[in-house]
Amino acid sequence: MPTYRDEAVVLRTHKLGEADRIVTMLSRRHGKIRAVAKGVRRTSSKFGSRLEPFMVADVQLYIGRSLDVIQQAESLGSYGSEIVAHYDRYTAASAMVETADRLGDAEASTSHYLLLVGGLRALSRGDHAPRNILDSYLLRALALSGWAPAFDECARCAQPGPHDIFVAQMGGAVCASCAPVGAPRLSRETATHLRALMAGEWEIVDGAENAASSAASGLIAAYTQYHLERGIRSLSHMETTR
Repeated sequence: MPTYRDEAVVLRTHKLGEADRIVTMLSRRHGKIRAVAKGVRRTSSKFGSRLEPFMVADVQLYIGRSLDVIQQAESLGSYGSEIVAHYDRYTAASAMVETADRLGDAEASTSHYLLLVGGLRALSRGDHAPRNILDSYLLRALALSGWAPAFDECARCAQPGPHDIFVAQMGGAVCASCAPVGAPRLSRETATHLRALMAGEWEIVDGAENAASSAASGLIAAYTQYHLERGIRSLSHMETTR
């Protein structure tokens, strides 16, 4: 029976029958995988705890007719316990894996996998504010999928910037000539924060005023949900974590 092995981060699970689970994972080399983990809901299961959301594992699977079957799982990153112990980390991680799940429907790459694992690791360690980690992840994940927002030139006419108007439906920052009537303007601090999130300039991100980071978060959420064409349910819970 053909088998394969890969590293994977668990995105979500749901029950199957009395003792099994269907596990949805983003893998390093095989993209998004949906596989059955047999018997993992039994207390005697040897690897059930390694296949919980936010965990990273080295998994061996064999190819089934409709769903692959997980044969083995060895832990590579036990991030779940530290994440679920803090509500703000948990809600940020939930939004990240939900986004990765949606993006994986279209395409997935090693870069997507590494970006998500890096974000979950940073959340588990408390390296930065959870909302900032989430916002940086969303911008970079969209960029990897070909939807990088424009910051330094007009998204519509390519006029060099910087521009202080951001319209999610138009692809990012736009000049005054292209902007729709009534479009809100960005403060200089918010624009700087957006660029720093995209570039991973954490000294700038961590030093941002709350008003700038809150405004940037709203724009990023709108931009993400516009391009995914569906709402990210977990994002609605992030407002309470500031």
